[in-house]
Amino acid sequence: MTANPETAIIVAGGSGSRMQSNLPKQFLTLAGQPILMHTIRRFYAYNPAMELIVVLPHNQIAFWEELCAQHAFEMQHKVVAGGATRFQSVKNGLAAVLQNGVVAVHDGVRPFVSAGIIAEAFHVAREKGTAVVSVALKDSIREVQGETNQAVDRTSFRLIQTPQCFQAELLKKAYELPEESTFTDDASVVEKLGTKINLTEGSYENIKITTPEDLLWAEVLHQKR
Repeated sequence: MTANPETAIIVAGGSGSRMQSNLPKQFLTLAGQPILMHTIRRFYAYNPAMELIVVLPHNQIAFWEELCAQHAFEMQHKVVAGGATRFQSVKNGLAAVLQNGVVAVHDGVRPFVSAGIIAEAFHVAREKGTAVVSVALKDSIREVQGETNQAVDRTSFRLIQTPQCFQAELLKKAYELPEESTFTDDASVVEKLGTKINLTEGSYENIKITTPEDLLWAEVLHQKR
């Protein structure tokens, strides 16, 4: 076991409804391979020795295994069955983490995260306990309350991405909390403990592929790289 072990939990529980597809979005093809394979490859390129845990709906695991055989995808990873919600899926993934150190939680359909972004998030989480990747807003925003709305200062807000990295013991403690509707990501769960969330810089190319437009943009990004 390494002195500073690193683990990535890649959560891939999409259904494909917003993608207008019968095939779950993590299995849609990008440059000839399922999106999820591209995502796993990003973390493997960053650290081939890290522990990789993929969380999938139970009824999709056999299909994923077929895809791995079909594409001769041999990057080592553990597959865990998810739950009814993202909170439950991450909790199941955490139960499979065998070491301490730092754990990253990442969306299975963010296949363009760079090694630099991953490295910085792990580094900050190792030093400070938490690290959540984010980017500044590019567009103007307005706050809507009922039938009224008003402009707000966009510099006071950040768009949150993944990976979100935490010291393993802290993240496991947070996921012992009862699930709440306000838990939209891992940072909101850890924050419930009263823990400070540190933000690290992400990238506008670190997109989450959820709509047909996203998939078109993903093809452009892949050709660029």
